[in-house]
Amino acid sequence: MNLFPVKLIGVFVFLCLLLSHQNSWAQKRKIGIVGKQAPEWKVQSWIDAEGNPTEEVKLSDYEGKVVFMLTFQSWCPGCHRYGFPTLQKTIEAFEGNDEVAFVSVQTVFEGASINTVDKVKETQERYDLKIPMGHDVGDASTRNRSHILTNYRTGGTPWIILIDQKGKVVFNDYHINADEAIAMIKGLLKRNKKSLKHDKCKG
Repeated sequence: MNLFPVKLIGVFVFLCLLLSHQNSWAQKRKIGIVGKQAPEWKVQSWIDAEGNPTEEVKLSDYEGKVVFMLTFQSWCPGCHRYGFPTLQKTIEAFEGNDEVAFVSVQTVFEGASINTVDKVKETQERYDLKIPMGHDVGDASTRNRSHILTNYRTGGTPWIILIDQKGKVVFNDYHINADEAIAMIKGLLKRNKKSLKHDKCKG
């Protein structure tokens, strides 16, 4: 009896099962939640724009505004090379515009002994950021990994999250060019004005 065809079928079945498993794993690991309502942040530790400890900052505090969030870890080279310069330039572009809010959160998922809460204030001072900044280590429900990393399905740091005026996630991915971020925010502001104008006409 020739066993070669039997072995060949066995290999084929094995490869099919392996591919199916990999596809299933990829679906579970899918990053980002663009198009969905933004979950509340659940970050307990915050400093205000002046570097002073403050009460919990919530997404609901910025209802009706565009929210730009940069997540980072203090030991992340890309955060310092790309993330914070992008944040600085974008903040400057909307200085004095109360329709846009900026926050930054250290989303701890590794190196907890190095990416500590005191590094948040150090980072704020280093880049002269006059915005609220948080420290997110999660809790038992997230296996002590960042709430934002878990609920927004972020893939690491630096990570930028952009939320529109209706609380919908419109960008949720790795680094975005500052000019692209500025253009995107301007587009959201313009769209919102058109929407408000349309609502007034209907009324």
